[in-house]
Amino acid sequence: MGLDDKIKNAADELSGKGKETAGEATGDEGLRAEGKGDQAKSDLKQAGEKIKDVFKKD
Repeated sequence: MGLDDKIKNAADELSGKGKETAGEATGDEGLRAEGKGDQAKSDLKQAGEKIKDVFKKD
Protein backbone atom coordinates (compact mmCIF):
# COMPACT_ATOMS: atom_id res chain seq x y z
CA MET A 1 0.00 0.00 0.00
CA GLY A 2 1.41 3.37 -0.96
CA LEU A 3 1.97 6.00 1.67
CA ASP A 4 -0.52 8.37 0.07
CA ASP A 5 -3.16 5.60 0.10
CA LYS A 6 -2.50 4.98 3.79
CA ILE A 7 -2.83 8.68 4.56
CA LYS A 8 -6.05 9.03 2.54
CA ASN A 9 -7.60 5.96 4.20
CA ALA A 10 -6.65 7.25 7.65
CA ALA A 11 -8.15 10.65 6.82
CA ASP A 12 -11.35 8.99 5.57
CA GLU A 13 -11.57 6.96 8.76
CA LEU A 14 -11.05 10.03 10.96
CA SER A 15 -13.63 11.95 8.95
CA GLY A 16 -16.10 9.12 9.43
CA LYS A 17 -15.41 9.02 13.16
CA GLY A 18 -15.99 12.77 13.33
CA LYS A 19 -19.32 12.47 11.51
CA GLU A 20 -20.38 9.64 13.80
CA THR A 21 -19.47 11.65 16.91
CA ALA A 22 -21.21 14.78 15.61
CA GLY A 23 -24.30 12.72 14.80
CA GLU A 24 -24.35 11.26 18.30
CA ALA A 25 -23.92 14.69 19.89
CA THR A 26 -26.71 16.28 17.87
CA GLY A 27 -29.03 13.29 17.75
CA ASP A 28 -28.73 13.15 13.95
CA GLU A 29 -28.99 9.44 13.16
CA GLY A 30 -28.40 10.06 9.44
CA LEU A 31 -25.06 11.75 10.08
CA ARG A 32 -24.12 9.04 12.58
CA ALA A 33 -24.91 6.31 10.05
CA GLU A 34 -22.99 8.15 7.33
CA GLY A 35 -19.96 8.30 9.61
CA LYS A 36 -20.13 4.59 10.34
CA GLY A 37 -20.45 3.92 6.62
CA ASP A 38 -17.41 6.05 5.84
CA GLN A 39 -15.40 4.13 8.43
CA ALA A 40 -16.49 0.78 7.00
CA LYS A 41 -15.57 1.91 3.48
CA SER A 42 -12.15 2.99 4.70
CA ASP A 43 -11.62 -0.38 6.39
CA LEU A 44 -12.49 -2.20 3.16
CA LYS A 45 -10.09 -0.03 1.16
CA GLN A 46 -7.31 -0.76 3.65
CA ALA A 47 -7.98 -4.50 3.43
CA GLY A 48 -7.93 -4.36 -0.38
CA GLU A 49 -4.64 -2.49 -0.38
CA LYS A 50 -3.11 -5.06 1.99
CA ILE A 51 -4.19 -7.88 -0.31
CA LYS A 52 -2.61 -6.11 -3.28
CA ASP A 53 0.61 -5.72 -1.28
CA VAL A 54 0.71 -9.46 -0.58
CA PHE A 55 0.50 -10.29 -4.28
CA LYS A 56 3.11 -7.67 -5.21
CA LYS A 57 5.69 -9.32 -2.93
CA ASP A 58 5.51 -12.67 -4.72
